[in-house]
Amino acid sequence: MRKLLATTLATAMILSAFAGCSSGSTTSTASAAGSTAAPASAAGTVKKDAKDINVVFIPKLSGNAFFESANVGAQDMAKKVGFSCKYDGNPQASVANQVQIINSAVTQGADAVAISAVDPNGLNESLKAAKAAGVKVVCWDSDVNNQYRSLHVAQGTPEQLGQMLVDMAAMQMTDAQKKNATFVFHYSSATVADQNSWVVAARAYVKTKYPGWKEVSQPYYSEQDAEKAISVGESVLKANKGITAVICPDSTALPGQAQAAKNLGMSGKVIITGFATPSSMKNFCLDGTVPKFGLWDCKIQGAMGAYLGYWLAAGNTFKVGDDIDIPDVGKVKVQPNTVLDPKAYTADDSGVVVLPERVIFDKDNVGKYNF
Repeated sequence: MRKLLATTLATAMILSAFAGCSSGSTTSTASAAGSTAAPASAAGTVKKDAKDINVVFIPKLSGNAFFESANVGAQDMAKKVGFSCKYDGNPQASVANQVQIINSAVTQGADAVAISAVDPNGLNESLKAAKAAGVKVVCWDSDVNNQYRSLHVAQGTPEQLGQMLVDMAAMQMTDAQKKNATFVFHYSSATVADQNSWVVAARAYVKTKYPGWKEVSQPYYSEQDAEKAISVGESVLKANKGITAVICPDSTALPGQAQAAKNLGMSGKVIITGFATPSSMKNFCLDGTVPKFGLWDCKIQGAMGAYLGYWLAAGNTFKVGDDIDIPDVGKVKVQPNTVLDPKAYTADDSGVVVLPERVIFDKDNVGKYNF
């Protein structure tokens, strides 16, 4: 069934701007008792055996500590449960690269994709075709258009994360600075849905909590390019003399901004904070360049994303409001997409699960984490 459908789709996809695809697999049913088959669904349908399920785990880009760590969690979960999980990324974060990976996943007969999207709408056509071919679509870290995926594993709500960014900066300010701080944002791009939602929430929080603060420039973007993050970081500091804080809600921008401060001899002279893995920030934290920064356990997020792709491919269904039991995580509630965006698409079969906690790192705890 999937093979016929995917083959029909192939011609149309070849005519698009990106490479076309067709499915090369057929749906397998659960084997006899004693297999690693998932339990029967509420509707009583027979589900696929775990060993026959293939999930493609897609980062925004490969080689970045955040995404590599998330993949460790995904692979650990796959090993524990018994499904196959292929890590498929590209060192360059681009819509074109992700489209190619999605199309390839369909061609190779993947049962599900779990993706952190470079752009919220740039993948619409490829994901639409993947769904039509029977591939389950899950997002983690950064979402897509909600019509084209089933579940998204969010780091937190925009309000939680926006407030966390501001609070981490405020924790490092003197009382005088808290009254009239100047700040800018440096992150990946204007099209990354999650980071932009955090910035919007952070601005709203500043307006009510710290009305004397002033955002002195439009955000700076470094496109999740490590070298560009350093050069852009230097531009931030050169163009904004005397700035109080640079806030970097991006795991590439934050270490780049920190290195920029070191390059310019400004370590400790400007508050730099944001989100990145402890492994990428440990030295900057210990030497005082970035005394406080935050994140969530991206291994858990990767594990949840991969598992939910498997869970859906196994034949499970859900509706908003349901609980899903994830190994080593526990029960998570499927919340409506509006928990992340009040204007989001709503449907019973499209929802969000939120990570249980977030962490602020400093010199006392940064060495206790290995991701």
